[in-house]
Amino acid sequence: MENLASIFSALGDPTRFAIIERLLANGEQSAGELQDVANISAPAISRHLKVLHEAGLVNRKINRQQRLYSLRPEAFATVGSWFISHQEFWAKSLDRLEAALKKESN
Repeated sequence: MENLASIFSALGDPTRFAIIERLLANGEQSAGELQDVANISAPAISRHLKVLHEAGLVNRKINRQQRLYSLRPEAFATVGSWFISHQEFWAKSLDRLEAALKKESN
């Protein structure tokens, strides 16, 4: 879970989030295929893909002249684990609040 800050930072940008959404929907794609997720230049898309790769969210594979990108499931498992651990915290906190309110109203 040490990489969560860079993962959330990478996902915080709307263009990078759109790239992740596209990869979730369509699977592996080239940088060129991802270019239409935002109205930006090819070098800008490449910079966004670099951030996603450095955050550990995507794999990059070179096939001749193409750079192919796909999601790294283990990165999303880390995020899912973090959410689940915090969901349990809030559920327990709300249960304690409910019990205290019931006790107070009696």
